[in-house]
Amino acid sequence: MIFETHAHYEDARFDGDRDVLLEQIHANGISTIVNVASSIETTKKSIRLAEQYEYIYASIGVHPSDVKDLDEENFRWLLQQAEHPKVVAFGEIGLDYYWEKEEKARETQRYWFRRQLQAAWETGLAAIIHSRDAAQDTLTILKEAGERQIPGVIHCFSYSAQMAQEYVRMGYYIGIGGVVTFQNAKKLREVAASTPIERIVLETDCPYMAPEPFRGKRNSSEYLPYIAAKIAEIKGIAKQEVIEVTRRNASRLYHMQE
Repeated sequence: MIFETHAHYEDARFDGDRDVLLEQIHANGISTIVNVASSIETTKKSIRLAEQYEYIYASIGVHPSDVKDLDEENFRWLLQQAEHPKVVAFGEIGLDYYWEKEEKARETQRYWFRRQLQAAWETGLAAIIHSRDAAQDTLTILKEAGERQIPGVIHCFSYSAQMAQEYVRMGYYIGIGGVVTFQNAKKLREVAASTPIERIVLETDCPYMAPEPFRGKRNSSEYLPYIAAKIAEIKGIAKQEVIEVTRRNASRLYHMQE
């Protein structure tokens, strides 16, 4: 049974077949799904999905590209949602400098990243970290928060193996998805090879980034076995071991019973 640590089933690309697909995925071995929010609206939708399906859990939080919409009122609302029994994480939160080039806007991202990290610590939730083209600032902020020992995962990891080792030393998990199957993903395969299997979790980030041989198509959790198989190949272990160990890792990350 596979644990999907990062999906976006509230996305409009699933509107035509969401219920059928989710039931099919669960019947075919995906035991648990964390549906990850990226805005106030997707936080609401993620919680509704978690209420509808026993095997789906929700995160709450605002993606760095959407923090311009955050204010004290809706931040207080987010904190209230942390009390929901199906909410297991704050995320995805972090920094994204790929699209945002203005320093003032980047400072706003850093401000709300720190605020949401603090909220994760105060509520006892894990943190799902998004970081794109912001390696040093992300590391600096997480080191600042280090003494609070906030459990978390660096989602869709895209940096070097050396940086992955730094995060592992800090206690974070490394989220690996479909990119690891791409022919040009040498850097991520190095990360998968050097990161202990006990610190890796599986994710799709669906509907984005489907693995080979489905690259370019709508992604879903049904493709997680392809990711597990590639990690197994890289590490020279059985696919089933990857599935079992990453499930235990995800259960610890999100403070859930196996």
